[in-house]
Parts: sequence; C-alpha cells; structure tokens
Amino acid sequence: MSASAVDFSVWLAERAQHVEQVLVRVLPPDDALPARLHRAMRYSVLGGGKRVRAALVFAAARACGPVLTSQQEVERALAQDLAAAAVELVHAYSLVHDDLPCMDDDVLRRGRPTVHVQFDEATALLAGDALQPLAFDLLAQMPIAPELIVQAIRDLARAAGSLGMAGGQAIDLESVGMALTQQALQQMHLLKTGALLAASVSLGGLAGGANAQQRQALEAYSAAIGLAFQVIDDVLDVTADSAQLGKTPGKDAAANKPTYVTLMGLAQARSFAGGLHQRALAALSPLGDSAALLVGLADFIVLRDH
Repeated sequence: MSASAVDFSVWLAERAQHVEQVLVRVLPPDDALPARLHRAMRYSVLGGGKRVRAALVFAAARACGPVLTSQQEVERALAQDLAAAAVELVHAYSLVHDDLPCMDDDVLRRGRPTVHVQFDEATALLAGDALQPLAFDLLAQMPIAPELIVQAIRDLARAAGSLGMAGGQAIDLESVGMALTQQALQQMHLLKTGALLAASVSLGGLAGGANAQQRQALEAYSAAIGLAFQVIDDVLDVTADSAQLGKTPGKDAAANKPTYVTLMGLAQARSFAGGLHQRALAALSPLGDSAALLVGLADFIVLRDH
C-alpha cells in the first residue's frame, strides 16, 4: 500500500471519528424526554457506517478553501462540522424509513438489528421524522453568509424530497418486477442515492467558500461518483456476505428489483463503474492538488469491497 493510500485511510478514519463526536453532541441526550424516541434516534445514527457523505463534505471544503485568518478558520471548521452532521442525519433517517416493513422490510443494518426491530415500527418512524428536521436546524446554525445558508438548506431539501431520495425510493418500489432500461435505472439511482451524495459535495463547497468554477467541478464530480456508488452497491449485493456488508445481502434479487447487475451482468456493471470513476477524476482536474482527498474518496467508493 502506498504512503498516499495510508495517509488517506488515516484521514478517512479520523474524519469518521470526528463526525461521530459531532453527532454525539448535536443529538438529544438519550435520557431527555421523550427518552425512548431519543434513544432510537441515537441508535439510528451513532456507532456505525463509513461516513462517506460526511467525508465528502470535508474533502470538498478542503478542495475549495482559500487562505483564511485564524478566526475564519474556526468558523469554517464549525460550518463543515454542522454540514457533515446534517448529511449524516438525513442519511440515517432515510435508512430507518427504507428498512421499515412497508418499504424494504429489512432486519439488519450496519451489523445490528434495524431500528424497528430494536424498538418498534412507530418509534422507528418517529425517529426518522425527528432526524430530518434536526439536520436543517444544524444547517441554519452554520457561521457563513445568510445567502449561503439558504442555498445549503435548499440543496439538502431537494436531495431529500420527491426530486431526490424520496422520489428515488418511490420509483424503486414501483419498479419491482419490471425490466427497466439503463436510462430509467440511472434516473432512479441519481435520485435515490446520487442526490444526497451530490448535496454532501455541494454543502462542502458552500462551507469551504467555493467559487463558481470550483462549484462546477464539484457538481460534475458528484454526479459521476454518486452513480458509481450505487453501481458498486449493486455489485456488492451479489458478491459480498452479510458480515462484510453489515446488512442483508441478495435482498434486491430476492425482491426482484432491477439493478445494474441484472441489467448488464456483473462484469459489465464493474466496467461501467470504472468509467464513472474516471469521469469523476477528470472532473477534478481544474482543482489540482487540492482535490487529493476527493480523488481518494472516488477510489474508495469504487474499489471498496463492503
């Protein structure tokens, strides 16, 4: 393993640990009323996950950040922390709801019982309901220009709504047993998975003070890497076991859902992800060496085995 790969692995682990600490602070204490709901919220969010979305926030901010005074550095770091926590809260809410019996009906997430199994369906539903507004509360507290706060809130709202994750999940549920075209499958996953990944990159750019050219590069990067993430998820659903995934493998095939593997075959799906990987890296070229962490994340997303 190269020194740069080791450095990236260390950075990624450090950022995951850091955002975990931020989440511990911003979530309601588990002994505050209503305690059962707060325990479910903390169970939903803490103690697991790769924190890829948070890492994208930090890496995008690093790629765009200008030289700052010490006070500006403190404010910029706080803005990044709040944005990173916000995207992780929205991601966690989506997983809680996706796992419910009325959706994907799953019993395992991040190597643990899903929230509705550990608690109950009603509590799981309310936990997801409570996590989402908390995310926007955090964005509203970012110490950046008011117009940038508004933009951040709009970006995350769009990513979570009917033109983002919720819409993608609706299409996913409607597509069971159907033979989708590649274009239709791609559109579904750009909403269901890609939208929040893209919002993570966008929020990182806003927190990092990105200019117009940098935002354009980040947008192209996130579009490619967001789709690649889902392609690799589809590949891992048929190649990895539950210990590796931390969730039930083979669920999509068992539910007769369309995936890139069922559409293209395993080898071609891997090749498609490789092409998206190269497209993401090419999009970063205007950012130069400052985008090294985004390059590392692209490699991590496409080459991961769980």
